[in-house]
Amino acid sequence: METNQEKYLRALDRVKQIKKLYSKIINSLILVALIAGVNYYVNELRNPWFLWVAGFSFLGIVIETFKVYGTSLFLGKGWERRKIKEQMEKEDQDTKTNFIRK
Repeated sequence: METNQEKYLRALDRVKQIKKLYSKIINSLILVALIAGVNYYVNELRNPWFLWVAGFSFLGIVIETFKVYGTSLFLGKGWERRKIKEQMEKEDQDTKTNFIRK
């Protein structure tokens, strides 16, 4: 059985991971804005090379998000439970509809 101290430490670690993700998002936005400003100053966006920086920053954010939240963010157990319940309710509804038609 785990103690409150262990739960607290695990929760603290999770909060630190989420804070790191948010910091990375803010830093990426600032970096991309600065690079876009330099790109505009140099060639008035005729050659928008700052989009490469934006793309790789976005990729880094996506990777960090999967590290923090895992794949359960999209197709986790909660999603499975909801879909199973939805399918069972649909089947019950179909059964009731077929019974009424007969």
